[in-house]
Amino acid sequence: MLTHARRRLPLLILGTFVLVTLGLPAVRPAAARAATPPTAEQLLAKLAHCDQISNGEFATDDGEAPSVPVCGAHGAVFWQADMDIDCDGQTTDACNSDTDPWYQDDTAFHQSDGQPLDAAGLPYVVIPQNNDIFRYSDHDIDGGAVVAVIHGDQVEYAVFGDTGPKNIIGESSYATADALGIDPDPATGGADSGVSYIVFEGTQVDPIESHDQAVADGQAAAQRFLADN
Repeated sequence: MLTHARRRLPLLILGTFVLVTLGLPAVRPAAARAATPPTAEQLLAKLAHCDQISNGEFATDDGEAPSVPVCGAHGAVFWQADMDIDCDGQTTDACNSDTDPWYQDDTAFHQSDGQPLDAAGLPYVVIPQNNDIFRYSDHDIDGGAVVAVIHGDQVEYAVFGDTGPKNIIGESSYATADALGIDPDPATGGADSGVSYIVFEGTQVDPIESHDQAVADGQAAAQRFLADN
């Protein structure tokens, strides 16, 4: 007497034959179809050597000696610094003149509706305004460019959302710090060191306020970065 499994076998074989004959694609599990995002370890390994492209170095804080160069790679620029907290932009419960002694109600780049960015809700990075040390615009970088921000074993994809002083580097929005587990308090928070920033040249998140798009574009750009460097 045939078992149920043995009776089903010809049907399974026939079904496979029909799929192959019709040229239908094989069905793979969703996990197998999705690309694994680059890890912090993989990205940091590409930052071990700095090919300096800046004309000098930046300080991490006002009054500190310059110590941070901007480095070049294929399709990206990067630096390794601290993280100061930027709360500029839309006035919110977290970001306002009471919580941030240096608060400004505007950002260099605006949302698609013309409003300033929301530092408390949108991960964004501050890059020094164009200057004699480094001109971001010379490297196909503008507002909305994707930035991978790395701290410890965490990677957060942000956008280039604001410009800062000409001689200081290492600053991100409240939301960027919060996503990385860094104290986001604009007056007392931040990280003294151990933060890496990779800006992917030629990228542009549209609209700039779409964090989901920044993540999708950032993961794709990071995969290219790993492959090309």
